[in-house]
Amino acid sequence: MPDVVVVGGGPAGMATALAARRTGAQRVVLIEAGDDVGGQYWRHLPARRSDPDEGEWHHGWRRFLDLRAALLRDPGCEVVTNAHVWSVDRRDGRPPLVHALVGEADGQSRAARTFDPGALVLATGAHERTLPFPGWDLPGVYTAGAAQALAKGERVAVGRRVLVAGSGPFLLPAVAGLIRVGAQVVGVVEASGPARLAKGWGAKPWRLTATGGKAVELAGYLRVLAAHRVPCRLGAGVVAAHGADRVESVTVARLTPDWSPVPGTGRRVEVDAVCVSHGFVPRAELAIAAGCALGGGGAVEVDDRQRTSVPGVLTAGELTGIGGADLALAEGLVAGAVAAGGEPAPAALRRRTVLRGFATRIDAAHAVRPGWRSWVDDATVVCRCEDVTAGALRRAAETTGSRGLRSLKLTTRAGLGLCQGRTCGPAVEDLLTGVLDPGRTAHRPVAVPLRLGELADHGRTSNREDVP
Repeated sequence: MPDVVVVGGGPAGMATALAARRTGAQRVVLIEAGDDVGGQYWRHLPARRSDPDEGEWHHGWRRFLDLRAALLRDPGCEVVTNAHVWSVDRRDGRPPLVHALVGEADGQSRAARTFDPGALVLATGAHERTLPFPGWDLPGVYTAGAAQALAKGERVAVGRRVLVAGSGPFLLPAVAGLIRVGAQVVGVVEASGPARLAKGWGAKPWRLTATGGKAVELAGYLRVLAAHRVPCRLGAGVVAAHGADRVESVTVARLTPDWSPVPGTGRRVEVDAVCVSHGFVPRAELAIAAGCALGGGGAVEVDDRQRTSVPGVLTAGELTGIGGADLALAEGLVAGAVAAGGEPAPAALRRRTVLRGFATRIDAAHAVRPGWRSWVDDATVVCRCEDVTAGALRRAAETTGSRGLRSLKLTTRAGLGLCQGRTCGPAVEDLLTGVLDPGRTAHRPVAVPLRLGELADHGRTSNREDVP
């Protein structure tokens, strides 16, 4: 029986596992879905295709190498990669059981494992959010995160002539990655206008100095934009994509402060790819299944020790609110120490406080505004897996009189496709604001795809030695 089980091998999970061991946990298990730790932030080429210049693609690369080396050489820490946690089982007064399948995600012979943790730390990160617009289902429309993943993890550019649009600081590393793999970035389009950006980032600017290298990181990205003459437009957004078999151009329009397009301001930009990102949504499937209370924006509510509403369950990183890798590392240090039965270091608590202030600035400057709904006409596809339009959603709600999210999902099939609403879920909730009763599309008892045979064999093949 592990003292601590950590789900998620990104910055938060890595820091959690090491902090738990250093605080006295005898056995820690770190479960990671990828073939190496690092998460999305430190996504990198596999060892068989290593790049001697890998560090130039990442911030804090030396820290990653040190964290990974410490984890792998620690005999009390088991790192389980290619492990997909598909369910957790609630238990009264004890942390949930954790069920995982270990092996390639599309493999035929994954091994079932069940873990019985003394304490469970969820560090599952976040999903990228993309607001739908007419034409967003065309080939050539990517999330900025997908473009960044292909650049960092495969050294592949999503297009030759690319526009990057949306909102938030993540747009800048996406641009840098695209340029590095040879794409021509024709522009960066940020939905928040100068006034909102100044209000979010300009309040008490001296406090930003306490965040460490954030200002240096920003300056580095701005130098890349300047060196490659990439224009940056504020207070504007991509409101439509056009093309026959794939994207050929997009319409960029000026936006009001609530992100409604200003009539007559749209102009076409020729591209063969567009990368869009409007922030992130906490990946809360397992936390919801465990019974954790949620707060604003779907984040898990935690106390000052990263403890959730469920005894023995803690969280760290983007699951508690979107704040970036540095905050995730600080929260991981706190969560790991507490999960192991100790007290977090005062320095970690202070660092967490400072970086939570940085996260507040991100939200103030870049959070999604309600006017985006006016981009979406009735013919706009919202659920791309099941080809459900905004009009179909609205008509179903009006015709059936239903206020239940589950009922509308079953009626329209929105959110019932392969991604299980990860892409369209927040948009469905927003488009039907005032119609739906409170509910979350993130409620998924089966958190990742699995075969019916694997589900049927679960009780017979799982390693029951982990469970007393």
